[in-house]
Amino acid sequence: MGDSYTAGGFVGDPQPALGDASRDGCDRTTNAYPDVVDRELAEFPPGKPVHLTKVSCGNATIANIATAKQTPISLVQPPADGWPAVDPQVQRAHLNDQTDVVTIGVGGNSLPFGGMLLKCLELGAGGKSCRDHYINPPEGEESIEEKLARVQDEYIEMLAEVHQAAPDAKVITVGYPAVLPEKGSDCNRLSLTELGPITHADVDWLRDDVLKPLNSTIQRVSDFFGDRYADVYSSSVGHDACQPAGTKWVEGLCGDAEDYWPANLPGTLLNCGLIGKRVTLVHPNAEGHANTAAHVERAIRIALLER
Repeated sequence: MGDSYTAGGFVGDPQPALGDASRDGCDRTTNAYPDVVDRELAEFPPGKPVHLTKVSCGNATIANIATAKQTPISLVQPPADGWPAVDPQVQRAHLNDQTDVVTIGVGGNSLPFGGMLLKCLELGAGGKSCRDHYINPPEGEESIEEKLARVQDEYIEMLAEVHQAAPDAKVITVGYPAVLPEKGSDCNRLSLTELGPITHADVDWLRDDVLKPLNSTIQRVSDFFGDRYADVYSSSVGHDACQPAGTKWVEGLCGDAEDYWPANLPGTLLNCGLIGKRVTLVHPNAEGHANTAAHVERAIRIALLER
């Protein structure tokens, strides 16, 4: 279960395939880490088949895991009247007292990290700071401290629901990778294949005051429930969106993606087609998913051995 960092989006063949009547707008793909793990755990231990159910959905929030329906927003072959709402992922996965292991990668959209990134892009293009915007937000908007506190409360409620639905399952939560460099100055502000006009100071703020605290929140709540936290941040440092192709495990605002993936983002000025790229909005590429898969697979093997 999880959001676009679990579903994959643009890192393989769509699941279900393009044109399939069962497509749901969630943008799951064959090279996303759940599928990589599925292939590696075909049998474990030998002679004992492992059946994995994949219900992650791009743009999912914490609430969409256990309590709230989600209306997908995929731009890939949407129906004329839009995508129908899908049930909470706990229901779609049919969790019950026979479920052995549950993995969950979610939280970013509940801030929302993507929305904050676009705000930093907009303000950076005008020479302004998004850090100032979120530390002293306009009336009616949460500060970053309030956002993180809310995310913690939502994550607690979500894990409680998951444990109730699958009382005997080992639960594994998955953190977010190092999508931002250790130094904002590593980024070329002229390059949309990195983080574009986001200021170097804002890159540092997004890393230290938003992304790292988000992972810490997920780990803290997971520890409280006695669940296993899969840290994918530490191993991905140095493979962020501002690294050169071949080193980066995360595409920038614009990046390399399969041909079916959109080249422009409706409602914004972002048009990656102008530089021969696709809209990737700082999401893991196949190498990034392979790294996450290694950590999640290890955690699942341990969980299955403990049963």
